[in-house]
Amino acid sequence: MLARRTTRVSTSPTMKVGVEADRLRRQGKDVVELGAGEPDFATPDHVKAAAIAAIDANFTKYTANAGITDLRAAIVAFYRRLYGIELTEAEVIVSAGGKQALYNPALAIIDAGDEVITHAPGWPTLREQIKLADATPVIVRAHADAGFALTAQPFIDAMSPRTRAVIVNSPCNPTGALMSEAEMALLADACAARGIWVLLDLCYEQLIYEPTPHNLPRVLFERMRDRTVIAGSASKTYAMTGWRCGWTVAAPSVIAACNAIQSHATSNVCSITQRATVAALGGPQACVGEMLGEYRARRDMIWALLTADPRIRCVKPSGAFYLFIDIGDLLSPDGIRTSTEFAERLLEEQYVALTGGEAFDAPGFLRISYATSVEQLQEGARRFHAFVASLDAAGSASAAASR
Repeated sequence: MLARRTTRVSTSPTMKVGVEADRLRRQGKDVVELGAGEPDFATPDHVKAAAIAAIDANFTKYTANAGITDLRAAIVAFYRRLYGIELTEAEVIVSAGGKQALYNPALAIIDAGDEVITHAPGWPTLREQIKLADATPVIVRAHADAGFALTAQPFIDAMSPRTRAVIVNSPCNPTGALMSEAEMALLADACAARGIWVLLDLCYEQLIYEPTPHNLPRVLFERMRDRTVIAGSASKTYAMTGWRCGWTVAAPSVIAACNAIQSHATSNVCSITQRATVAALGGPQACVGEMLGEYRARRDMIWALLTADPRIRCVKPSGAFYLFIDIGDLLSPDGIRTSTEFAERLLEEQYVALTGGEAFDAPGFLRISYATSVEQLQEGARRFHAFVASLDAAGSASAAASR
């Protein structure tokens, strides 16, 4: 008999898409991968060179559990440069990717019976980590007609005497939407007055397309520094998903608790990865702007290709590298009923991998990653439209198709 917590948590649905795509690929199918939440770019050369140098120097032993001094210092400098906030190394722990950077503090500050507020559409890991901490997720909704923007009032309205924390992901996976500085200030003031923690997931923080004020760390530090937790990662910004390096910024007491938890879970992040991340954070940053420019061009192209069909509605994202498209007009009680079924059929019939909106608590939507080549995006759009045309021909693309 398994522990009860295993009945409350499910496997990452975004990972499931990759597994199914790999199955078809092994069968020799030409799969267009639009499901993966990772950059298709190579890790920058200066970062790889730092890793090679670490290997050549035999830097292959255990390190301090919280991370090497050079890396924690690089993270301190990173936040000073980007946000103008001052940290100490005692306020930083290095972890195995953004997921652990969120999970450690969840275990450190959330107790059984607590409520934790987060948002939908949203990254499913946030909900599942709340459940693993034996707490109850309370979900507030962002809406397509408002560009999925995250605003403070729904969070405030959802607060109760049991509310322990609020988790915000901005830019948001899967919508690419942001929380503005003004809205974060309203939320922070409400949380500070009630003694509620704010956990801020900034793993896409450097993937914002237009010049938009987004200094959420400073907003939080000015209002509630002792109850602010920030999670960051090298994965998306520096194309380092497989290197597994994230970090948590919080008060020294929180970091000490995270350090104790991590010491019995994974211990230190790979020593070589840590040296590589020092180079990523402290080295040339032109690669970040180059990747962002390419993502912007891809976003605009795939958005135009897909919305050429007026039944496909999509808010152009402000950040991250996903389109979150509304396919409600293609669903029907007599045909394909759900976006997950749509995604499964699209994969099986046209070999295009993407993720149904149910994974993000948003039925009727699909998440499409444009972190892939222009050629793959163009082919994916062609196959997508071919699949929709086959549904039209079969009369199963919903009554909206004939409006």
